[in-house]
Amino acid sequence: MATEPLHRMDSLFAYHQLAGLPKPSHPLISVVRFEDIRPRGGDQPKSIVNNFYSIALKRNFSGRLKYGQQPYDFDNGVMVFLAPGQVLTVTADETHEHTGWLLMIHADFLWHTPLSKKIRQYDYFDYSVHEALFLSEREESVIEGIIQQIQQEYLAPIDQFSQPIIIAQLDVLLNYAERFYQRQFVTRKISNHTILDRFEAVLEAYFVSAELGKMGLPTVGYMAEQLNLSPTYLSSLLKTLTGQNTQQHIHDKLIDQAKQMLSTTNLSVSEIAYRLGFEHPQSLSKLFKKKTNASPAAFRHSFN
Repeated sequence: MATEPLHRMDSLFAYHQLAGLPKPSHPLISVVRFEDIRPRGGDQPKSIVNNFYSIALKRNFSGRLKYGQQPYDFDNGVMVFLAPGQVLTVTADETHEHTGWLLMIHADFLWHTPLSKKIRQYDYFDYSVHEALFLSEREESVIEGIIQQIQQEYLAPIDQFSQPIIIAQLDVLLNYAERFYQRQFVTRKISNHTILDRFEAVLEAYFVSAELGKMGLPTVGYMAEQLNLSPTYLSSLLKTLTGQNTQQHIHDKLIDQAKQMLSTTNLSVSEIAYRLGFEHPQSLSKLFKKKTNASPAAFRHSFN
């Protein structure tokens, strides 16, 4: 089967053309309603890479959406955040039947503002599409109100106040999205703790398998792939549930294994380091001391 070619959108104007929309009122920011999108005739690209930030608030999907491996359970809006360079794949079930808002911001619009750096600190721009934000009725009302305020300013004549006002409104929207994602991590306790249980099981299986000696320590990417999650989303979820990110969990498991081998075997520290996937014994000693405030030798001596 041939791979679907990527269609690159370098400007908001190019997206408006593809979507059958009028020319954007501003070259670096655009606010459109999904129900106004009328793609021009001919074959439409199925995989798009936008060179700008995209924030979508969607409703009334004709297809079935899932949150991770769970069907989503809110009847209201769903939000998706895409950073420049991410691939958006459009399926047959998601073509122009839904309503809602699409906010597009070119990075140049944020230039010389605090948000230019801050926007890159929001982890949810690195989440996969299936890790979307599912809004309650009240949350959707809050987000839609902010988008409508941005649209009102976007459609007004441009003056020296236009950019700072929109930047301030966008900053508020992103902060609310961060709050609502934290709520989502907390309220979806059953599915999230199921992910945590699966994470622990995958980690345990890796440490007792032959992969540890051959491949080295499991990476954050490996763990995320096993759970069908993006690495950033997995770390955010674990951080909320346990206070530690994915890498810290892997290291804790590693230290537990090292403690067990130091206290129950006669293997040297170097042999233990190699069995735990380290290329250099010093790396294990450094991490062990950082985590326990004792060297591997001192820890072993405490059992004698």
